[in-house]
Amino acid sequence: MDTMRDRFISTTSQLLDENPRLALVLAEISRDGFDRAQRAHPDRVINVGIREQLLIGAGAGLALTGLRPIVHTFASFLVERPFEQVKLDFGHQGVGGVLVSAGGSYDWPAGGFTHMSPGDVALLDTLDGWTVHVPGHPDETEELLRQAAAGDGRVYVRLSLQSNDRARPVGGGTGFTAVREGGGGVVIAVGPMLDNVLAATDGLDVTVLYATTVRPFDAAGLRRAVGDHGTADVVVVEPYLAGTSTAAANDALTELPHRVLGLGVRRAELRKYGEMDEHIAAHGLDARGLRARIGEFLHR
Repeated sequence: MDTMRDRFISTTSQLLDENPRLALVLAEISRDGFDRAQRAHPDRVINVGIREQLLIGAGAGLALTGLRPIVHTFASFLVERPFEQVKLDFGHQGVGGVLVSAGGSYDWPAGGFTHMSPGDVALLDTLDGWTVHVPGHPDETEELLRQAAAGDGRVYVRLSLQSNDRARPVGGGTGFTAVREGGGGVVIAVGPMLDNVLAATDGLDVTVLYATTVRPFDAAGLRRAVGDHGTADVVVVEPYLAGTSTAAANDALTELPHRVLGLGVRRAELRKYGEMDEHIAAHGLDARGLRARIGEFLHR
C-alpha cells in the first residue's frame, strides 16, 4: 500500500493537470516526487528552497492573484516555524489555501525533535477559520485533498506514515462516523488512531466515533452519540498533543454533566530516537496502553 504522502503526490499531480487554478508551492520536501508536474506546469509548481516563511508568503501571494495554492513540507516547518506568516499572510489577508504536511508527530524519530510536530493542530487552533483534516488511510487522504482543492477556504491536511488497515467513510469532510455502538461511553478516534482504538475497546460497551475532520469539531455528532443518558463519559484519542480537542468536546456537552479524557502525545519530550512504533507505545497510544487508560477512566 502506498503511504499518505505518496497518495498526496500522485493526487496533486493529477489535480494540477485537471485544474489550471491550482498551484503547488514546495520547500524542497517531496520535490523529487513532483518532477513531472514541475516540467508540465513550470509556472504553477514552485520550489522556494529551504525557506519556510517564504513558502507560506508565496502561497498566500498566489492566493491573492486568484489561484488556489497547495503548500507542502514537514509539519514542523509548515505550521510551527512560519506560524506568523500563516497567521498574517493567510488569516489576516483573508485568503484561502491548502496546507499539506508530512511527518506527523514523530514519523521520523531519527530526525530529532526539529522534525516532530505534536503541537501543530493545537497551534492552528489559536487561529480562526481553519478546517483541519486528519486522514487515517491513503484513500481518505485523496478524498479529503480533492475536497480541499475544490474549495476556497483555509484547510490543513495532516499526513502521517501511521495508517489504519482500511479506509473508512470520511463523513463528507465535516462530521464523525460511528464505527461501533455501545452504551457505556463514547471514544473518538482521530485519523490513524482508529485501529488501535478498536483493538483497545474490543469487548467494551462503548461507542467509537471516527474523525478525519477535527475542525470544525462535530459537536452535534458527539451529542447524538451520547444519546439520552443523563451524563456522558467521552475519551478523545488524537495522534498529536494530548488534550487538543478536550475544550471542543466540553463545549459540545455544556448542557449535560460529563467527563472528558484527552489522550494523545504527552508534553514531555522523548530524547531517544527509537522507531515510530516505540514512540506510539511510549505515549500510551498503542492498543495495550489505550486499553488500560480508557478502561480505568470509564470504570472509575
